[in-house]
Amino acid sequence: MSTRAIYAFSGDPITYGHIDIIKRAHQLFGSVIVAIGTNPDKNYTFTAKERKNLAQEALDGLSNVTVKSFTGLLVDFAYEQQATVIVKGVRNQEDFRYEQTLSHVSLSQDQGIETILLFAKKELAHVSSSTVKALQKENGLTQNYVPLSVKVALEKKISNQVIVGVTGEIATGKTHLAKLLKKHGKEQGIEVHNIELDKLAHEIQNELQEPQYKALRKKIADTFGQEILRKNDTIDRQKLGEVVFSDLSQLEKLNKLMWKPVLVRLRRKLRNKKGLIMINSALIAEADLMAVCNNKIILTKTSEKLQKERLIKRGFDAGQIKRRIDSQLSTEKKQQILEKTIKDIGFGKIWEINTINSVNNPKDIKEKKNLSSFAKQLFSEIL
Repeated sequence: MSTRAIYAFSGDPITYGHIDIIKRAHQLFGSVIVAIGTNPDKNYTFTAKERKNLAQEALDGLSNVTVKSFTGLLVDFAYEQQATVIVKGVRNQEDFRYEQTLSHVSLSQDQGIETILLFAKKELAHVSSSTVKALQKENGLTQNYVPLSVKVALEKKISNQVIVGVTGEIATGKTHLAKLLKKHGKEQGIEVHNIELDKLAHEIQNELQEPQYKALRKKIADTFGQEILRKNDTIDRQKLGEVVFSDLSQLEKLNKLMWKPVLVRLRRKLRNKKGLIMINSALIAEADLMAVCNNKIILTKTSEKLQKERLIKRGFDAGQIKRRIDSQLSTEKKQQILEKTIKDIGFGKIWEINTINSVNNPKDIKEKKNLSSFAKQLFSEIL
């Protein structure tokens, strides 16, 4: 007869630290019951049902692992489930002393159930439910602490936010679509925000006066040439564009320089915003931004002809248009990356929309109906 073990915790919410202990217990014992406990004297962020559901989704795919809720003494629950071992995770000395006391209490109940401690891996020792909730309150990055399904739940529960990405090639209607979705949201009484990462980059390169951003502008000039730095110590984006869009290796250098400061500014922009939040960028797939958007992506498409017409209206000549289009992945390649990431992680969704008419002719009645239908579908699925 195989040994049945119980791993008990509050799961408010489950983290990668918990998941690692559960997987290690799963390797040691024939079956594991993950027990979600409720202490009547403790206030929880998530209900018992929500905590159980989040744990079940996070542990989906592990054979012989079941998730159950319980109240009362853990040792009594373990006895009723015919478990002979209680597994606990320990991150530090404080955890050790606490679990040592609980183990003595369990043994005093004379059920013959032992407690086994598994020590957290070094890289996960700082991960806890309280830490991830504190991070979320400040719109910190939580994707390295919890699965995306839990990240989505935290954003909705703590910050009243639902985050989705908007991506596509240059001039495929991303900004216009976002404006129309904001308008539709207003009509439905739904708060909708559009955060364009390119605008955040523009602010960093031109407006922000914090020491870090001043130093970054100097570094950009040192890297790509002093001629791109204006007399007022801001970046001439047109000149910078001529440098980076003519050499993909240079563009990659720029993206690496901008990645961290853009994420900091994104966190600033997310603060105190509620409702549906669109993170708008042509580089979501290329820059590994999918997790920030919870693998939930709106992918805009259009014809090559209209794409070029729109870029001409922006003042680009034929050479500039070619360099900008060539500097980014094609729609097909973006979609391949998005789909593979979603498949590998097992979480996410892509909404595709063709903006052929909606941007070119905003008064098109048929296209308005199509957009309204798309907005209703999107809102019903993610809000």
